[in-house]
Amino acid sequence: MTDNNPFEQGGVAKGKPGASRSPGQERSEAMVNVQKELLDVYEEASRAWLARVKSEVDLWSELASKLAVTRSMPEALESYQKFVTQRMQMAAQDGRQIVEDYQKFAQKMTGSLSGNVWPTTSS
Repeated sequence: MTDNNPFEQGGVAKGKPGASRSPGQERSEAMVNVQKELLDVYEEASRAWLARVKSEVDLWSELASKLAVTRSMPEALESYQKFVTQRMQMAAQDGRQIVEDYQKFAQKMTGSLSGNVWPTTSS
């Protein structure tokens, strides 16, 4: 199988020593790299939120188990109180995670824009 791409890795044209990639090719590669970086940030956030959902399910299951064995109203109220406290802590963590995820995404976007990766109307 022959490679129809006239460019080898490193940006040198086959058969033409010293030839380099065109600005359009460099910009395309840069855009692909930015998209990959953004996808990496998204995947990292997705894994964190999936773990968060699992912890929410575990919390609800724990509450159900505790309520199933309670013998009195004070015991039930204590279980609910602990549940609400944990749930509020998780909500605070959710808020911090949202801010952190947004900041990572924004940093990647502003970094790509300041690096002149995206085409402009004057190009």
